[in-house]
Amino acid sequence: MADYVLVRKSRNIASNMVHVFLNILLGVGSVLITVLSGSPIIGILLILVSKWRIFAVRSRYLWLNIKSNLVDLIVGLSVVILTYFAGATFLPVDFILMAFYCIWLLFIKPLSSENATLAQSLVAVFLGISASTIMTSNLDASFIVLLSFMVGYAASRHVLVQSVDKDFTLTTLICGLMFSEVAWLCHSWSIIYTFGNTGIRIPQLAIILTIFAFIYNYARQAMIKFQEDFRFKNIIGPVIFGIILVSIIVIWFSDPLFNI
Repeated sequence: MADYVLVRKSRNIASNMVHVFLNILLGVGSVLITVLSGSPIIGILLILVSKWRIFAVRSRYLWLNIKSNLVDLIVGLSVVILTYFAGATFLPVDFILMAFYCIWLLFIKPLSSENATLAQSLVAVFLGISASTIMTSNLDASFIVLLSFMVGYAASRHVLVQSVDKDFTLTTLICGLMFSEVAWLCHSWSIIYTFGNTGIRIPQLAIILTIFAFIYNYARQAMIKFQEDFRFKNIIGPVIFGIILVSIIVIWFSDPLFNI
């Protein structure tokens, strides 16, 4: 019996080591191969292949499986897209994305607490909107509107799927539509902040929608907590802070020199 337990523990340790190695390989490889190839195609395929379990189900469960993994897919695909648009030479941003994606796969993604779920959603919003804005900067507004809807829908669903309220379809659609509206309004004046030769580019829209997503979720939690006793004063602090922060960004950090 003792030998069986020892063998089983050894197998678990070996399995965990293989799991860690494969995740690091995916995090490093997806960025590395995108830079070296000068194309996002192989990196995207690598991300999709790593999520083969999503597609290894019966057809009637496929869409549900995709929706359940949208946040993880958005993060992975955004890392590849941001790497591609940073250029075909290695820059500091490539190593930052490489390190972050490894941290995401190993430490952030496996968490399942309420706060962790919110953090995962906010990461998906920031990276997803960043990639969408940069990728569609020279395209018609309909592209950024559609992609923003998908990001907003996915982020909202990721949080709500663990809530006590199981009928959250309307809520997720509303969140997606609000993301689309903000993206449409910002499309004609897209601001991207650059940081020297690091390759780091942060769209103003990504910051605004990340702040919005946080306030949206805070308000939803307050409504659930106070229910019939809910008052605006229960959320006034974060709402005012968010409005002030967005106002500062829009008024004082919208220099046309950043305009794409």
